[in-house]
Amino acid sequence: MRSTMIHAPGDVRIENVPDPAISAPTDAIVRIVRTCVCGSDLWAYRGTEPVDQPHPIGHEFIGVVEESGPESSIKPGTFVISPFTDSDGTCQHCTNGIFTSCVQGGFWGGLNRAGEQLGGAQSEYIRVPFADGTLVALDDHPDDAMLPSLLTLSDVMGTGHHAALMANVRPGASVVVVGDGAVGLCGVLAAKRLGAERIIAMSRHESRQQLAREFGATDVVAERGKEGVARVKELLGGSGADCALECVGTKASMAQALSSLRPGGSLGFVGVPAGGPELPVGAIFSKNLRVAGGVAPVRDYIRDLLPDVMDRSIDPGRVFDAVRPLDEVAGAYTDMDGRSAIKVMLTP
Repeated sequence: MRSTMIHAPGDVRIENVPDPAISAPTDAIVRIVRTCVCGSDLWAYRGTEPVDQPHPIGHEFIGVVEESGPESSIKPGTFVISPFTDSDGTCQHCTNGIFTSCVQGGFWGGLNRAGEQLGGAQSEYIRVPFADGTLVALDDHPDDAMLPSLLTLSDVMGTGHHAALMANVRPGASVVVVGDGAVGLCGVLAAKRLGAERIIAMSRHESRQQLAREFGATDVVAERGKEGVARVKELLGGSGADCALECVGTKASMAQALSSLRPGGSLGFVGVPAGGPELPVGAIFSKNLRVAGGVAPVRDYIRDLLPDVMDRSIDPGRVFDAVRPLDEVAGAYTDMDGRSAIKVMLTP
C-alpha cells in the first residue's frame, strides 16, 4: 500500500510499504476513505520536533473496516471515525474519559506505550489495535458531502470543543480565540454551539476572518500583543473576555490569550506546545485566572458532536479549503506550511 513517511524536516514522501495485517484478536484493518494534514504535523516538518529516523505520519482518518479480529464487535463493511490516538477503552484513564492517556495506547504515526510503531493515517490502510475502544462506528455509510465534517471529528473539531469546555464557555459568555488555523476556527464554532454571546477571533488573514465570522465570530481582531489586548478590551467595554481559547502553542499565543482575559476569567489551551509557551504564574495569580487544557480526548466528544454534524447544525468540514490526492501529500504540506491553505484533505 501507499503510505506517507517523513524522513527529515521538509522531506515528506509517499512510499510503498507492506499492507497491514491483523496481529491481535482485538485489531481491525481500516481502508482509509479520507485523511488530512494537521497543523501539529508541521512541527516535525519544520524541524521544531526532531525526526530521528523515517517514520509514518498523519493521525486523522475516517474509513471502512475491511477486516476485524475475532474479539472485535466492529464488523467488516462498517464506516468508522477514528480519534487521533488508539485506546483500549477499559483502563482507568479511558473509563475516566481521558482516552489520550490510555495505558496501552499511542498516537497514529508514533509509538504506543509498549514501544510499538503505529501506522500513520496519511495512508491507504491502517491497522487499529483495540478497535472497539478506539473506533466510533456509524450505523450507515454517509454521503460524500458529509465526509469533510466527519473527518474533523477525528481531531480539530473535538480539539476546538475541548478548548471551549476547558475555558468554561457558557451561554452569554464573551470569548476570545487565539489562532486562526483549523483548531481555532473550530474553537469559534464550538463557542457558538455552547451559547457564547460575543466571540472575538484573532486573525490577520482575510479568508480565515471570513470563515470565522460564518462560524459565529461577532468580531475580528487583527492586532497582536498589547495592541491586540487593547482592541479586545475596547470591544468588551474595557474588562477583557470571560473566556480565552489558546489554539496555537507558542509563548506569544499563550501570553496573548491570558492577557485578553478579565480578572477571574478562564483559559482553555489546546495548542501543541512549541517554542516554550510557559505559563506566567504571577499574572495568573494576580488576576485569579482559571487555566485548564491539554491533549483533547476527542473520542469522548465524538458521540456528543456527531448528531450536530449529521443533522448539519454545524459544518466544521469547511475548514478544508483544499483537497489533494494522497500522491500529492508533499504539496499538501507545502500548502499548509506556507499558509496558502487552512487545512488540506487527502483522498487515498
